[in-house]
Amino acid sequence: MFPRSFPQAYNIHVNGVLHCRVRYSQLLGLHEQLKKEYGSNVVPAFPPKKIFTLTPAEVEQRREQLEKYMQAVRQDPLLGASEMFNSFLRKAQQETQQIPTEDVALDICLSNGQKVTVNILTSDQTEDVLDAVATKLDLPDDLVGYFSLFLVREGVDGGLTFVRKLQEFELPYVSITSLRSSEFHILLRKSYWDMAYDSDVMDNRVGLNLLYAQTVSDIERGWILVNKDQHRQLKSLQEKGSKKEFIHLGQTLKYYGYIKFDPCITDFPEKGCQVIVSAGNNELNFHVKLPNEQMKEGSFKVTRMRCWRVTSSVSGTSGSLRRGDVKLELAFEYLMSKDRLQWVTITSQQAIMMSICLQSMVDELMVKKSGGSIKKMLRKRHNGSILRTDSQQAVKSPPLLDSPDPNREQIVKLSTKLSSVSLRGISASNSANDISGNDFHGNYAFEGIGDDDL
Repeated sequence: MFPRSFPQAYNIHVNGVLHCRVRYSQLLGLHEQLKKEYGSNVVPAFPPKKIFTLTPAEVEQRREQLEKYMQAVRQDPLLGASEMFNSFLRKAQQETQQIPTEDVALDICLSNGQKVTVNILTSDQTEDVLDAVATKLDLPDDLVGYFSLFLVREGVDGGLTFVRKLQEFELPYVSITSLRSSEFHILLRKSYWDMAYDSDVMDNRVGLNLLYAQTVSDIERGWILVNKDQHRQLKSLQEKGSKKEFIHLGQTLKYYGYIKFDPCITDFPEKGCQVIVSAGNNELNFHVKLPNEQMKEGSFKVTRMRCWRVTSSVSGTSGSLRRGDVKLELAFEYLMSKDRLQWVTITSQQAIMMSICLQSMVDELMVKKSGGSIKKMLRKRHNGSILRTDSQQAVKSPPLLDSPDPNREQIVKLSTKLSSVSLRGISASNSANDISGNDFHGNYAFEGIGDDDL
């Protein structure tokens, strides 16, 4: 039994980092607000309030019910994109981290290593901060949606690890401050994949400079492959200040516009292979090191992926989670040949970021196929209002145990894993290990604390 000195509350984690802490009564209040605004026929049923103290079995049942409820709300194209839902999470994040609303200066990194300092409020959401950066840079409003803010971690060697894209449910200043580590930064980078849209960006001076800086950086980091002759040409164009020509040449190079992930493990072509995964050009590219030390390269096109999912598992039996205890996997079902589907799995702490890349590629392809406007899509994505189709179904993940504070009672983590821009590729299976394909970039989990309702 849980001690009775603590009311039931829930920690919400994003990518393993505490996002906010809310009580059952606050979640119930959100439910009542949603019902009032959208109607009982739209809002899913909420776990009922209990009169007596919950038993451990009932606590677990409540956890599962809340998990399903939050999945349903976030998956709903109306509720999940609503300002009411997202502002609830933003307010809870600020209250949990105990950061008052005040004027602050926030550094935003550019691809060339420069920093842009914007004056914002601690309570400004992601869109507000992105707009502030655009204003500071003099980037036109119609190009703002072509860029996004990413949370990245810089290694001692200067390498970048993409953690997630900042979303509408969070406050960038609070998110970066709560990490309490100087190795984390917020980076401005283009948010589209099709290089055909580069021309829209390059028509503007600021857009051209941003795209040029990103291309130079990707080449210097080795993300874009360059031979000696190409390097000589690029250096000549740099010396002349020919930025457009530099980018045009960059577009012809291998892995232009790709995001490169940290080394990880795959089961393709056989289990236990080391792999470097890159995302771009509507594909996941594999550089695989086979057990016999032989190197092999291959690509998996997003158009041949029937579905994908992100799963989590916990190592060890300890009641507390330490960094690295949660293992994330991205698995996709791929059409290898006619009538032959095969699952391919990647074990990586960046699995959710990989899934985000896949989803945004699908978004662009769908807009292009329908003859829609990429500008409108990007602006909608910027505003957090991309709709989901019925085929993007979510499945739940297993409960994870955690006790972040040994002086408090055991915490039961509610694994409502919401991975933003939605994991549209998630299958309709009911695997107990699947992270739900909803709208958060990263792991979204609840932890139950103490007795029941306030």
